[in-house]
Amino acid sequence: MRITEVESVVLGDAHFVTVHTDTGLVGVGQSACWGYPTAVHAVVETFRPHLVGADPARIEHHWQHLYRMGPFRGAVLGGAVSAIDIALWDIKGKALGVPVFDLLGGRYRDKVRLHFLLPGTGAETLATQAAAAVADGFTAVKFDPLPANYGDLSQARLVAETAKTTAAVRDTVGPDIDILIELHRKLTPLQAAAVIPALAPHHPLMVEDAIQIDSISSQAEVARRALGVPSANGERLHTIWEFKELLAQGGAQYVRPDVGLAGGLSHGRKIAALAEAHHAAVVTHNCLGPLLTMASVHLDVAIPNFVTQEYSPLDDELADGPARACVRREGGYLPVPTDPGLGVTLDLAGAQPQDLTGRPLTRIPLRADGSIAYAT
Repeated sequence: MRITEVESVVLGDAHFVTVHTDTGLVGVGQSACWGYPTAVHAVVETFRPHLVGADPARIEHHWQHLYRMGPFRGAVLGGAVSAIDIALWDIKGKALGVPVFDLLGGRYRDKVRLHFLLPGTGAETLATQAAAAVADGFTAVKFDPLPANYGDLSQARLVAETAKTTAAVRDTVGPDIDILIELHRKLTPLQAAAVIPALAPHHPLMVEDAIQIDSISSQAEVARRALGVPSANGERLHTIWEFKELLAQGGAQYVRPDVGLAGGLSHGRKIAALAEAHHAAVVTHNCLGPLLTMASVHLDVAIPNFVTQEYSPLDDELADGPARACVRREGGYLPVPTDPGLGVTLDLAGAQPQDLTGRPLTRIPLRADGSIAYAT
């Protein structure tokens, strides 16, 4: 079997790839680098001369070749390699007639627990959305409790308002539902040192990405100082080497790899193994629709240290979009897929541009004085 074509398509802030073979099998993949999809597309175009005519089964060989073609790294390259890697695993599963998780070690669990991303802001809205999610069967919810004007508040008001919103959700869902706190990299390390302890009485499963991702050491330090409040990091990291540094410095109890950014399924299983060796758990990051959700699910099914899978409203809303999964949510869980490969069909013919994030890159948070606040 040989690769005959690599197709790269940008649809708004979504980027998909399809890898075609001379047997008629087609693998599908997606990048999670939603900020710069045309840049990812350009990198995939540079991959084509290596891939066309090659054996798609040599997944690790292709991963290393593509990653090391040039002395440049980062999210754009990571997104491009990830999309190709996912597509190659899809082809291998289809060629062997088995789901991808069978190639990653086999089925470890019988279903995949989900946590629902609450899209709202403010205590009242989030509490209402959390109650609806629990009524729909979810056993975990995730939300951002920071007030909209977080960049202009006094430290005391920032802490009080964040804790108040978190308390509203906890009081609504009760002690049998896990709450996951997403801070979207909005705080400085000094602010994080004040805010995170105030959330401890509400027993969050984790507090994620309190500060900017510029420094792995700083992320690790904030996590170490958050005594009694588990930290989660990694949705914007790209490689096992970055995750290794974070874990070695004691920087996360939960790692958050995104298979569409951190090297696909090949790298995802290595990151999970690194985390396991550090007694850390995996909470896979995902917010861009069914294809990446299903790719993540195959990793979740196969690894022992998985806890919960991110599930976006887009996964339901785009169920009839260009990417369609072979399984549908059952309450707060996804069943284990049984179709060969990823279990995803991708129909790009006539597909419309997608708005997966709802935020133009030029629209970032500003403080009252016109300076740039920490952006998400």
